[in-house]
Amino acid sequence: MHVDVWHEVAESSVGKAGLLLIGLMVTLAVFAPALTPYTPRENTDAPAFSRPSEEHWLGTNDARQDIWTQLLYGARTSLSVGFGVAILSAFISVLIGGTAAIFGGVYDRFWMRVVDATIAIPDVIVIILVAAYLRPNVLLMILLLSTLYWPGGARVIRAQTLTLKERMHVSAARTFGAGWSHLLFRHIIPDLGPILVATMIQDARRAVFMEAGLSFLGISDPSVMSWGKMMQYARVFTYLEVWKWWLLPTGIALSITLIGLSFTGFALESALDPRLRGKVKGHEGGI
Repeated sequence: MHVDVWHEVAESSVGKAGLLLIGLMVTLAVFAPALTPYTPRENTDAPAFSRPSEEHWLGTNDARQDIWTQLLYGARTSLSVGFGVAILSAFISVLIGGTAAIFGGVYDRFWMRVVDATIAIPDVIVIILVAAYLRPNVLLMILLLSTLYWPGGARVIRAQTLTLKERMHVSAARTFGAGWSHLLFRHIIPDLGPILVATMIQDARRAVFMEAGLSFLGISDPSVMSWGKMMQYARVFTYLEVWKWWLLPTGIALSITLIGLSFTGFALESALDPRLRGKVKGHEGGI
């Protein structure tokens, strides 16, 4: 089943486009030091607001810093937050949702009420309140967003685990005395692979967008370059021509990342849901 799901994603035009866009942004982030001789905060010899050239592919900003360099390192920040939140929130979702389905009873009801309460909490307000008392940084952002995003995945994992635990191989393992950790990590999680990845992609997309938005509002580590911070600085100089190679490329990079995650998630969701396969294949000719 899993092989068929991943094959469907790789063969669909939407899935290919999504994976290509994500791969492009990951490549730029990983090889950032090799793609530029500068650092994000380095003041170059070029004048402020210089136009794109062979030496500065996207020109320079008001502080004579290379914008291409900041774009590459901003990708590192956004993808680090996105993938970090996806992994941590998925782990919490599996741990809480899976054990709630396995144990049931009071334990299950308790965690489902916690899930309901957490989903009702406004994300932005919580992050702003925390940032008022703690210095914002990438690690804190990952921990906060993971704490706020895991309930949705926990519900999905719990629903799927309730079905999977009744299957023959899981029931046989329980009969022979297998513990909850063995059941969850050896029998249930392997069957949840595609669904778990789809949940992680959704959380990563939300985290990337949230990180950029919070950085744009100034709620971020001032020592770390990010796309939201770049757009915040560039917004001040929209009356100058510099916005064309400062604000616009940054917005395009953020959009490419979000579109890549959205396409991949949609292709995976379509592969998991037979009702959507025909619709996706029917639209692929126009992509």
